[in-house]
Amino acid sequence: MVTVRIGIAEGGRELSLEMDSDVDEAGIRSLVDSAVEGGGVFWLTDRRGREVGVPVARIAYVEIGGAGREPSIGFG
Repeated sequence: MVTVRIGIAEGGRELSLEMDSDVDEAGIRSLVDSAVEGGGVFWLTDRRGREVGVPVARIAYVEIGGAGREPSIGFG
């Protein structure tokens, strides 16, 4: 499973999507790059078929991580 977290500027929340394990992380990164260059809305479909669109101008950050790469908590 691949998790994609998208921070929303001035939103105080983040979107967290669970993608199928066969999703290519580099492909997601490429989609984000293309969306940022072109403007408009960035769309992803999670593993349950839910489609989520985020206006590119509102994206604060995108974090892409695969299974087994849990974010660390606390100090290194």
